[in-house]
Amino acid sequence: MTPILALWAVPRSTSTAFEWMMRQRGDMECFHEPFGEVWYQGDEPLWPRFAEGEVRTPGLTYDVRWAELRAAADRGPVFIKDFPMYLDPVWTADFLAHFRHSFLIRDPLKSLSSMYPHWPDFHIDETGFEPQRRLFDELAERDGTPPPVIDSYDLLERTVEMIEAWCVAVGIPFMPGALSWEPGPRDEVSWWDAGSFHSNLRNSDGLRPQVRRKVSFDEAPDRVKWAYEIVLPHYEHMQAHRIPPVAGPA
Repeated sequence: MTPILALWAVPRSTSTAFEWMMRQRGDMECFHEPFGEVWYQGDEPLWPRFAEGEVRTPGLTYDVRWAELRAAADRGPVFIKDFPMYLDPVWTADFLAHFRHSFLIRDPLKSLSSMYPHWPDFHIDETGFEPQRRLFDELAERDGTPPPVIDSYDLLERTVEMIEAWCVAVGIPFMPGALSWEPGPRDEVSWWDAGSFHSNLRNSDGLRPQVRRKVSFDEAPDRVKWAYEIVLPHYEHMQAHRIPPVAGPA
């Protein structure tokens, strides 16, 4: 099978916009959080807030999903965007050997502040920062060098330069035309709650630089402050290894 190109992210990190850019390329079969769908609504959901009556997908298991991905990779190049927090049931050295790994990180104050309006009762295990750092460290130790890391802040400040740098780092051609698209439905990324998290993506027409948005820790909800203090060291650890932005005006 062809090694699967993976972007391992955390929730609310602009990762779905990144995935949508990958879908515009047309040279890879793309999967939206394939293991996340199993974690949240497979036969045996693992998310900590699961309660009877939540959406389930009969027959969806980790074995089934992994078989689907392997079959796709036998057909040709595959890209997935997913979160390491979903991987525990399949996380082995052999499993990880089937991927080309890269990471997308985001300042947890922004990530958590964006998650909170949707899930004010989010569990710390749904934030994703500790498993992301754990996977990063395991791969760095395995390979003797850190895997590619891009920061969402850098991505949104210098979009073209950071996408091009990521493409070089993972060994694929840069396609600038993939950074633009038409607004519209995003059914391909909407298995969770009919895509309620993706309204900005539906209204967008491309991945391009954005005005820096400040978030105040002092004004953040208590739950965001609590989680931020826990996960910040994981973000800072990975942020020290990010692909640096191209020098230029701030």
